[in-house]
Amino acid sequence: MIRKAWVTQAAMLVLTAGALAGCASSVQRMPPAGPAGMAPMAAPAAAPVYAPPTATPYAAPPYTAQAPYTAPAPFPAPYAEPAPMAPAPVSGIAGLTERQPDLCKASEQASRVGQPGSVIPTLGLTRTYRIVEFRGIEPQDYDPNRLVFRLDAAGIITKIDCG
Repeated sequence: MIRKAWVTQAAMLVLTAGALAGCASSVQRMPPAGPAGMAPMAAPAAAPVYAPPTATPYAAPPYTAQAPYTAPAPFPAPYAEPAPMAPAPVSGIAGLTERQPDLCKASEQASRVGQPGSVIPTLGLTRTYRIVEFRGIEPQDYDPNRLVFRLDAAGIITKIDCG
């Protein structure tokens, strides 16, 4: 039994030594650089040695007398363009309807403010009307002859106007 353990330990020692020897082997055991089938890359060329440029040192030009300094002419004062004339007021823009006060006769229905919205269909109105609920979506088409009843969250009429 002791002999078998000794053989196993010896085999492990040999394998470990071989593995360590493979790690420390030469560069030829390393895979080639780059894709298979390519020639190994050549060593980079030596960089040129830097040499400072050779130039003559700076020499100032010889002094020559010049005319005395004269200031340039001053700039003219800033000039502001006059404002253009305002366009004439336009009367009757096409496509827009002028808002006329109480053309739908909303003041006749002013006594309905504070009543529930359910009374609106029972009023016997002959002209067009619109009911705008609390936080409801209201189209933006304007009709000066249309009555608009605005309701609060409880469904009570809070405002009557034209539109």
